[in-house]
Amino acid sequence: MSNTVTKAVEAIYNLQSNDEINQVIDAIKLKRTALARSVTRSLMVGDIVSFGGRGQSVVTGKVTKVNRKTVVVKDNASNTSWKVTASAVTPLAIGG
Repeated sequence: MSNTVTKAVEAIYNLQSNDEINQVIDAIKLKRTALARSVTRSLMVGDIVSFGGRGQSVVTGKVTKVNRKTVVVKDNASNTSWKVTASAVTPLAIGG
């Protein structure tokens, strides 16, 4: 783990109340939303992306729709469409 993560985990263990824990949870949710929206702003329909599928598989496909927090990806291998959280997607190529 990185030094920042180690410090954050130590700080979480030192929390004294449920209210403090809820504040940390809210901050994490806001950060996840910000990361997802950052990814969605950088993606466009037609981009090639990958993400971790069910089990240990990695799915590669083309973006067919970009929502606020999610991306719809059409799998190249099976022609299946997946609705994926934007923060779980790794861009591979622009356009397709």
